[in-house]
Amino acid sequence: MKKCLSFDDVLLVPQHSEVTSRSKVVLGNRLGNFIFRFPIISSPMDTVTESDMCDAMNEAGGLGILHRYCSIEEQVEFAQGKSYVYAAAIGVTGDYLERAQALFDAGIRIFCLDVAHGDHVYMRQAIEKIKENHGEFCSIMAGNVATLEAFNRLADWGADAIRVGIGGGSICSTRIQTGHGIPTFQSILDCAQSDRDAKIIADGGIRTSGDIVKAFAAGADFAMLGSLLAGTDESPGEIFEGPWVGRKRGRYKIYRGMASKEAQQDWRGRHSSNEGISTTVPYKGSVVPILRDLDNGIRSGLSYSGAYTLPLLRSKAKFVCQTPAGQVESSSHIMRK
Repeated sequence: MKKCLSFDDVLLVPQHSEVTSRSKVVLGNRLGNFIFRFPIISSPMDTVTESDMCDAMNEAGGLGILHRYCSIEEQVEFAQGKSYVYAAAIGVTGDYLERAQALFDAGIRIFCLDVAHGDHVYMRQAIEKIKENHGEFCSIMAGNVATLEAFNRLADWGADAIRVGIGGGSICSTRIQTGHGIPTFQSILDCAQSDRDAKIIADGGIRTSGDIVKAFAAGADFAMLGSLLAGTDESPGEIFEGPWVGRKRGRYKIYRGMASKEAQQDWRGRHSSNEGISTTVPYKGSVVPILRDLDNGIRSGLSYSGAYTLPLLRSKAKFVCQTPAGQVESSSHIMRK
């Protein structure tokens, strides 16, 4: 039986570096027809990405993906008036072709075919149909997948970028409910063995800039974030007050998985299998300093490996496995007697 590694299981080995400044590190990467200077993508969830988050991601040099859990008219309204590159999520059944056409007419040129299990006959049909209708004018992001075989299939079907990771998200319960999944870090390592040109998007289980650096070193081209961006001014939803903590009253926002009972009830009027949860996260203020801190952390991470670019990071990366005691030592800690 194969043993699989998670982000917490590994560390990168520090190497000789001639990177004299983090500002000299180049993080830019291509996705289909477009180049982004900050390889971070906001997740297409209704508590993460609408118009304001897309604006913030663009300012940072990354990519925002408008969620699909609304009417076609509402999603088109979110999309209108943008003068920069951004993306929109669609499904692979139902109104997805009508939605794709309306979004294309509104200026969308990157479609995210957004389903939990991307290695499916419906995904193949959807990719081929979108390519047929808009192929030379748009780029397709598809997923999610967890294995090299699935990654290659989606690439062969026509996906330009593929979301890698099943069940690793902080509010995803797929592994608990279905017993299926692979740790995201291992999935990235495996999919990086592909000889296809499709980009790898690390999706799920990322909690820190260090995890992002590990994902890039393992072979990812972009990292998709949900929980790190939730609870901000730019994420959808109202701020509400919670219990008193000392002399302060906590402020929170809702963060939920799109397969949670609450999300399904809101956008479908019913729920079936619950593969996500709905929770609250502390209100964080603007997402801008969060993105800035992530950018600084990623740049520092590359400098520790002596790498100016992501391809150089991958070529130089050396991983070691941690013991449980090493994992404790790696976490934030204070001196113990």
